[in-house]
Amino acid sequence: MHESHPGVQDMACDTFLKIAQKCKRKFVTLQADENVPFICELVDSLPTIISDLQPHQVQAFYEAVGCMLSDKGPAVTIDRPALLSKLMDMPNRTWKIIMDQASKNVESLMEPNTIKEIVKILKSNNRVCSSVGPLFTSQLQTFFLDMLNVYKVYSERISAAVAQQGAIATQMSLVRTMRSAKKEVLRLLIVFIDRSGPPEAEPHAVAQGFIPPVLDPILGDYQRNIAGARDPEVLALFATVIGKLKSHVMSDVPRIMEAVFECTLQMITTNFEDYPEHRLRFFEFIKSINSHCFEALFNIPPEHQKLVVDSVVWAMKHTERNISDTGLEILHELLLNVGRTPHVSQGFYQQFLLSLIQDVFAVLTDRLHKSGFKMHATLLRLMFHLVQMNQVTVPLFDPNTAPPGQTNPVFLRDHISNLLITSFPNLTRSQVSSFVDGMFDLNMDLPTFKTHLRDFLIQLKEFSIEDNSGLFSEEAEKEAREREQALLAQRSAVPGMLKPSEIDNDL
Repeated sequence: MHESHPGVQDMACDTFLKIAQKCKRKFVTLQADENVPFICELVDSLPTIISDLQPHQVQAFYEAVGCMLSDKGPAVTIDRPALLSKLMDMPNRTWKIIMDQASKNVESLMEPNTIKEIVKILKSNNRVCSSVGPLFTSQLQTFFLDMLNVYKVYSERISAAVAQQGAIATQMSLVRTMRSAKKEVLRLLIVFIDRSGPPEAEPHAVAQGFIPPVLDPILGDYQRNIAGARDPEVLALFATVIGKLKSHVMSDVPRIMEAVFECTLQMITTNFEDYPEHRLRFFEFIKSINSHCFEALFNIPPEHQKLVVDSVVWAMKHTERNISDTGLEILHELLLNVGRTPHVSQGFYQQFLLSLIQDVFAVLTDRLHKSGFKMHATLLRLMFHLVQMNQVTVPLFDPNTAPPGQTNPVFLRDHISNLLITSFPNLTRSQVSSFVDGMFDLNMDLPTFKTHLRDFLIQLKEFSIEDNSGLFSEEAEKEAREREQALLAQRSAVPGMLKPSEIDNDL
């Protein structure tokens, strides 16, 4: 690590990290001819070891030592919190000097070199947190509130610059440097929440101790800022918070949604291209709420509930495959969750079910979303069967204009038949009738239902002249996977045929 020849230090740090990951127990337990475990010597001589390294190499070194400290097996007798504190002593001292200067004169935080130093310290903490896990709680507590104050100061300065000079301010060198520091704060919080867990970071303790101070500076800044100055990492942070802490943050979800939901939706629904990172993070955020805090979706105002459903529909109509797939997954899980929640299900079905069936049909037949065919079939089967099994007890039609004795299955059958005949004039009434009958057949399992749906699509004039291999993508992927597994098994049977990188060390 002291060799000046180009590339040698990078190689040394990478190799040290790999050794730490594979053999961490050896560093934290006492070996033959040792007075103390080797990690104690490493931490004691840390300033000398990293004296010639570049910042990114220092961060790799910190990650490696953090990886060793993450081992907490019964044979480990070292004082892990004390060693972590000693490991972080250098960045902590630098941080304290910066904070002392800022307490006398806050303008010192605006110096480009100071901001770069803050970014370096946060990156080192990030790497240690990612490798050491919940033990990092004690280290984060030493500078957590200071870090949020720094975030707040930079947020206010960026907002002031934007107010004075308009959107062009986000391209200025100082503003971009301050935004990079804000992003590092968010990334560190994301990694900490994601890696939190017992015994040092119990979910309820994290939810009570770390989340409330985060909400004001981060949510307020995101909501107030112009679109170009909003960081997608905020959405990633709260998706992680909800995914990891689940019911412990249920009461905070309406407040989080109020701050980020509408303003982000306005950014991403003007077209399919702008703010790609925000799009992806936004739908991951919705997916996280739907999976882990579903009931919170019905503790928000009704107009926001409609916006949630509209945004999911908008996602599944997206031309970007990963976003449309996420939209379909969210809708599927949303319908399953609604079905398990009797006090919201009938109101939801009455307001949204008919339009959702039409929207899924729209993406199924638009020829742009063939890759989502499996999920389209899953959703349609689920919704049609809900109606056929009389699980939808509220009327999907207007009772004032419907004929006497009208039922949901009869209404939906007529409605879908008319919709298809109007949309596809080349279809005969008997073709449509046969197809719709199959949609309501409760004996059809998913593979049979998919075949029924696929046969209908290929009858359409719009599909008949196209390459329809996308409709069979699931089967093609399954065949390719099976071929790959067979080939791997064949090569594994002959010693020396697999490269070291192809061997699974966990087996």
